[in-house]
Amino acid sequence: MASQEILREEPSRGSFINDPKIRSLFFQALVVVLLVGSIYWIVNNVIDNLQRLHIASGFQFLRGRAGFDISDTPIAYTSDSTYFRALVVGLLNTVIVAVAGIITATIIGFVIGIGRLSHNWLIRKICTVYVEIFRNIPPLLVIFFWYSGVLAVLPPPRESIHLPFGSFLNQRGFYFPRAVWGEGSWLMIAAFVVALGMAWFVAHRARQRQMATGQQFPVFWTSVALIIGLPVLAFLLAGMPLSFDFPKQSTFNLTGGFLLKPEFLSLYMALSCYTAAFIAEIVRAGIRGVSKGQTEAAGALGLRSGPILRLVVVPQAMRIVIPPLTSQYLNLTKNSSLAIAIGYPDLTATAGTVLNQTGQAVEGVLIMMIVYLVLSLVTSAVMNVVNARMALVER
Repeated sequence: MASQEILREEPSRGSFINDPKIRSLFFQALVVVLLVGSIYWIVNNVIDNLQRLHIASGFQFLRGRAGFDISDTPIAYTSDSTYFRALVVGLLNTVIVAVAGIITATIIGFVIGIGRLSHNWLIRKICTVYVEIFRNIPPLLVIFFWYSGVLAVLPPPRESIHLPFGSFLNQRGFYFPRAVWGEGSWLMIAAFVVALGMAWFVAHRARQRQMATGQQFPVFWTSVALIIGLPVLAFLLAGMPLSFDFPKQSTFNLTGGFLLKPEFLSLYMALSCYTAAFIAEIVRAGIRGVSKGQTEAAGALGLRSGPILRLVVVPQAMRIVIPPLTSQYLNLTKNSSLAIAIGYPDLTATAGTVLNQTGQAVEGVLIMMIVYLVLSLVTSAVMNVVNARMALVER
């Protein structure tokens, strides 16, 4: 009887040691302790090194005078501005090139991706060559190609290339008319916001109606009419408060208008073309992932190839495309830091200048890390919302 009691107690001790919950909690606690200890050691090491080098820590330097100029300034900035404002200018430049690149890369990528599946042999091969070239070249080399191989060989300002709508293109950049808004312009902005809300309401109601009755409504053309018509009507009611400042060609340079400098153009075109090659492959894979039975069923209903692609194939392919598309958007945003190679004042270049002048290396790097992390998280959050709206809802 005593031996049986001992045998009964042993499994209880063994089960305590081999309990998966206890074991997982133990290892999690161990990982947390090691992580906290590592962070504590790194922070103490950094503080000791800063004290040994007599370098003051903190972010008080952001209030100091910058003392350097920035070529592209979307907001007011002079050399007398603070370091903080200089970093804001660099952040805005990064956001501008990232947003513009994402929009352009998406459009080019979708066109190239669909073109790779075209029945036309020439279009299919041209798209294939585009993808294979840009996908296998480093992005920095693509930037140098646009900066030194395309924009640098343009004619000087005296021999500028005349483009439509009073625009010019030369070695110093792309000049085009600048819009000058007068009093009452806010009415157009308000009308545009109202038009977006009405277009969303029309699309929502049309979807409910189609689900209930099967009847379709011309949502696209209705939305276009609202988004264009209401601002135009507000523009007319406000007395057409808009004029244009056209660039004028002088003896040595062009004056007036708006200028996109070669640094921005080369970075924007390089990131757009490079990322578009990867987006094209994602789009092609997404379309291939849609069952052929869907296309055949749509064709059996009498739909042509264009409506089949637009109404049947692409909406289903988007559920496959959106998750990897998010990664490409994040890569484009982070690749914008390569702008330092051609002198475009993005966040990395501006923060590098601030870092060199102040010696606040730890704070400067920390600011860049936090900003890029926030940009990536915001991009991911937006794409997650889009992905959730495109996902299939199970009944």
